Amino acid sequence: MRGEQDEKPETRRLLFLGVLAPWRFHYCSCFSLASLAVRGWVVGLWLAALVALPALAQPKLDIPYVPTPHVVVDEMLRLANVGPRDLVIDLGSGDGRIVITAAKKFGARGIGVELDFHLLIQSEESARQAGVEDRVKFLEQDLFKAELSQATVITLYLLPSVMRKLKPKLLDLKPGTRLVAHEFDLEDWKPDRQTTIRKNVFLWIVPAKAAGRWQARLPIPPIERLLEIAITQRYQEVSANAWLNGVQAQVWEMTLSGDRLSFVIVDSTDRDNEANLYFEGRVTGNAIEGEVARGVGNARATFKWRAVRSGS
Repeated sequence: MRGEQDEKPETRRLLFLGVLAPWRFHYCSCFSLASLAVRGWVVGLWLAALVALPALAQPKLDIPYVPTPHVVVDEMLRLANVGPRDLVIDLGSGDGRIVITAAKKFGARGIGVELDFHLLIQSEESARQAGVEDRVKFLEQDLFKAELSQATVITLYLLPSVMRKLKPKLLDLKPGTRLVAHEFDLEDWKPDRQTTIRKNVFLWIVPAKAAGRWQARLPIPPIERLLEIAITQRYQEVSANAWLNGVQAQVWEMTLSGDRLSFVIVDSTDRDNEANLYFEGRVTGNAIEGEVARGVGNARATFKWRAVRSGS
């Protein structure tokens, strides 16, 4: 649970060096009264710096560190369905327990992003003791500046104000990226799933950008159908209006999970032979590609379909 940083790590390391080893910057082999006075002045400055060191060497942190209970860590990773192919990034990683657990219990790789230098040292030692130092690493970095594009899972335990500020960046991640948090949610962005084990645990799946007007030609016998569909979207919640060969058609059961879109339209092209059209597709940029099934049981037939966003 971290915010922004005042000083760069290298600046603080130089500060440590200068304070702990002042003789590197002043040396005199004579024992004259003048040199002793100078030495006394240097040592005085050294002692004063030692007193001020904890405040100077530690970045200003505007978010307190509160460790997540281990049973809640387990539930967060279980709810996110973490596995060996995942890269888990924990924003505000504290003592490293989430990414270490992801590596040790779930076989994932992990990156912890943390500002507190002492917690980073503790995290690295804990990873070594857990035998997962080759699968995790810890970065001394502001969480708002962290590179998240390679993550498949992001874990969060941050104050509401920080979650609010971070939300636009999370929404721009690759569709399908899993976000899991406890205690604090993303306000009007409702979770895809929620459980409660000692704490409320929330799971979001970053949705694709599906809003817009789409067109597709459906090669369904006896005649090709032209589908036009206008999708409205608020996070993962979607609804639509559709037209099949120019005739308005009701859209049923539309869902969006990551980049996976599904919905149902009743095909009334042949009034004597109505059937449901079950659409499933993957949203990739300005295209949706997948499979549509007409009918059910032994009357079911499947076809490929592709829609393109108008104006693209």
